[in-house]
Amino acid sequence: MDTKRILIVDDDADIREATQLCLEITGHWEVLKASNGPEGLELASSQQPDAILLDMMLPGMDGMTILTRLRENPETRQIPVIILTAKAQSSEQKTFGQLKVATIITKPYDPLTISEQIASALL
Repeated sequence: MDTKRILIVDDDADIREATQLCLEITGHWEVLKASNGPEGLELASSQQPDAILLDMMLPGMDGMTILTRLRENPETRQIPVIILTAKAQSSEQKTFGQLKVATIITKPYDPLTISEQIASALL
């Protein structure tokens, strides 16, 4: 079985590290990490991950801007995006649900099931 690669774009170093461990251990993912939007866009374009786990609340370039740029770029528009967010209000969830993303995972997430959630969303 080929190892799948996922790019985590999150400004919180602890969340990047914890999520990386969860995905490597429970899902056998190869994990790429970016701490900001420009870095995430560059890695998405140059590394062509199988999926992107994108935080929506980032300083500077927010997740919505990153998602828009990913969709505008022919090299990255086909990469499935999974939103990772602390925003759990139903109105915000509805807005995110209209973005044509693979799924939405709310923080705090269950570290034992995040790999399953991502795999199910990518089927």
